[in-house]
Amino acid sequence: MPSTVINGVNLSFDEYGSGEPVVLITGSGAKGRMWTPHQVPALTAAGYRVITVDNRGMPPSDGCPEGFTIDDMAADTAGLIEVLGIGPCRIVGFSLGGMMVQELLLAYPDLITQAVLMATRGRTDALRAAMSAADSELLASGVVLPPQYAAVVHATQFLSPRTHHDERRVRDWLDIFEMSLSSPSANRTQRGLELVDDRLEEYRKIKSKCLVMGFQDDLIAPPYLCREVAEYIPDCRYEEVAGCGHYGYLEEPDAVNSLIINFFHGT
Repeated sequence: MPSTVINGVNLSFDEYGSGEPVVLITGSGAKGRMWTPHQVPALTAAGYRVITVDNRGMPPSDGCPEGFTIDDMAADTAGLIEVLGIGPCRIVGFSLGGMMVQELLLAYPDLITQAVLMATRGRTDALRAAMSAADSELLASGVVLPPQYAAVVHATQFLSPRTHHDERRVRDWLDIFEMSLSSPSANRTQRGLELVDDRLEEYRKIKSKCLVMGFQDDLIAPPYLCREVAEYIPDCRYEEVAGCGHYGYLEEPDAVNSLIINFFHGT
């Protein structure tokens, strides 16, 4: 996996396919490889060059234990686009990655032509603030949830009822969560970055064409918070994918990929 130093941080990335470039930015505690099962094959088949990124805080990129901000992550992505010479380009951001892309669109308006913002939001409401505070309290307590228990909690919060009712699929997801949550790979320096101030009025300044995508059963970034973002960005449309939770791009990848590619094609 190649890497480059951006803003004093060693940033790891990967490239697939050829054609017009698309940068994929994932959410909190996730590596760029999260895109490889579904989005990378679909986009490369559609004729795009795809760049996935391990954001700062996610190994093998630098851990930055001193802490950092969403603005720092936006500057990293802008620097990578410039180093690779691919701007202006298209970009997709999921969850924390979507919030970061929104700041990128404001700070570096000439680098992005089209942006897809999935499971995102432009402010922190009371429940999301409480969820983040609860996670921080658990972390500070030193309590480590047993992997099987953590997997059930994760499946309940991040997947849709449709997946819960499919016994084969939910068993597969529980196995995946149990393996991934038993590993300390998710760097703690990204925790708390989702506690954004109300940025909605600022989004009126965004110039790039945007698609905001909400997931019907999302408990982490519920559709009404996604729709708010779309309402404030001037050249933006909103689409909602049925039957999926926060991990909609993994639960319903065909629907998500179709929306992304059609948006990029102007349809």
